[in-house]
Amino acid sequence: MKKRLAVFASGSGSDFQSVIDAVERGEINASIAVLVASKPDIGAVERAARHGISVAVYQKKDYADPAAMFAAISAFLRTLFVDYIVLAGYLTILTPNIVRDYRDRIVNIHPSLIPKYCGDGFYGIRVHRAALENGEAYSGATVHLVDEGTDTGRILAQERVPILPDDTPETLQARVLALEHTLLPRTLAALCAE
Repeated sequence: MKKRLAVFASGSGSDFQSVIDAVERGEINASIAVLVASKPDIGAVERAARHGISVAVYQKKDYADPAAMFAAISAFLRTLFVDYIVLAGYLTILTPNIVRDYRDRIVNIHPSLIPKYCGDGFYGIRVHRAALENGEAYSGATVHLVDEGTDTGRILAQERVPILPDDTPETLQARVLALEHTLLPRTLAALCAE
């Protein structure tokens, strides 16, 4: 039976697009039930519209606190019978209540080789800048399950890319993102085949 995915995004949605494409090609035994967006005016929402995927926008400003927002999201996802939550460039830290509700069923992609350059404050270009400043020979991407910590859940898959002598944070970010676009769908395909 096909799994049902809810993809969470906060930006352009390029990781989301990689999941859409893999689902449409039949590489992942799943359907995308909904995009949960952190704002209405992001690229991920446009991508969802182009592929006929429904969108639900949840903004922190509309709730008393993050836990209340995630309680509302969790209740909504139960009505859709969602099997897995996929965090694809989602920049809001999940609260413990939704992690409990979807224990071992929340997947995140992070642009570093965890345990390096992860946790609070390590997102976006900051991750790549830190890898370069510390003289790393490699960077990469990690797909992991989400627990109550930040980037501390069990690692499902990890691949590396070499850091080149003339790399800037932006060029490294672009190469890691290209890796994310294959690593995330491949990891979801394995999960959804179980």
